[in-house]
Amino acid sequence: MTLHLMKLCVGVDTVEQLERSQARRLRRGARLFHDTRMMPKRAEEVVDGGSLYWIIKGRFQVRQAITRISPETDSEGRGFARLHLDGALVRVLPRAQRPFQGWRYLEAAKAPQDLASGGAENGDLPPDMQAELRALGIL
Repeated sequence: MTLHLMKLCVGVDTVEQLERSQARRLRRGARLFHDTRMMPKRAEEVVDGGSLYWIIKGRFQVRQAITRISPETDSEGRGFARLHLDGALVRVLPRAQRPFQGWRYLEAAKAPQDLASGGAENGDLPPDMQAELRALGIL
């Protein structure tokens, strides 16, 4: 069964800003990853088709496939988990999410749909406007 992770994208205001930041890393020859203190106990389920759902400005907005999770150790001997990410950012239907620390598991059934599959009829509207209209019950 596929399992996802969700994480606040701290310091990023828009999906475009995240795209530019990751594009810079790739141009420098770096790989895309996110380090986190805790190793997911259900890592096998996450790597089996799971994604990291980025929450930007209080809303689910985009996801990235997690290709691998590796245990690492820093220079002081402390362990952490490295989430290796696919380069494709997939926009999802914006949905509000309260802040939390670290990451959380996200069951596949509760994950926001990709915009391509769930929001094609509203593709001309900006994601923030779609979210507001959805919150008002108009979409």
